[in-house]
Amino acid sequence: MLALVLTMMVGMLPWSGVAQAHGTIVNPASRAYQCWQAWGSSHTNPAMQQQDPMCYQAFQANPDTMWNWMSQLRDGLGGNYQGSTPDGSLCSNGLSRNNSLNQPGEWRRTNVGRSFTVQLYDQASHGADFFRAYVTKQGFNPATQRVGWGNLDLITTTGRYAPAQNISFNVSTSGRTGPHVLFVIWQASHLDQAYMWCSDINIS
Repeated sequence: MLALVLTMMVGMLPWSGVAQAHGTIVNPASRAYQCWQAWGSSHTNPAMQQQDPMCYQAFQANPDTMWNWMSQLRDGLGGNYQGSTPDGSLCSNGLSRNNSLNQPGEWRRTNVGRSFTVQLYDQASHGADFFRAYVTKQGFNPATQRVGWGNLDLITTTGRYAPAQNISFNVSTSGRTGPHVLFVIWQASHLDQAYMWCSDINIS
């Protein structure tokens, strides 16, 4: 059902690069996907400024960030994720066009337990060499701090996944409560393409 709904939504996207589309973390929703999901059909609604100020600033900075929520990738990093992605630019995957995603503030959060399932939707079914999932350290404040490598703890490294549109894996955030950022790296299998995203969560 999730795949059907997402495929229908992709068909409604107002951009021409569907053939180049890839994927994102849909649960807990990555920042760009969450903004597109909430406001994509009403992105000119003035209520967004008050109701969802972080998505508002993202749409003001570059609406293409949300329209192309599937395309937050970089080629040829050769596994050098940290060396190629400066502190404060992790949520945009080091892409200046998506810098609005790095801004600290009151991003809408997904409520999760201390253990939960992370779900990727990949329209192009590339598969994965692996995923790495990190979560911010207890005491990190996503309302005032940009995410840097020193703010993160690695909590899961997966194995390979065969090509599929829907991939999921489990993570545990033991010892953490309250607002946090989940940071995920997806190393796609078809080419040396690395995707990185931030998802805002509230751990109970």
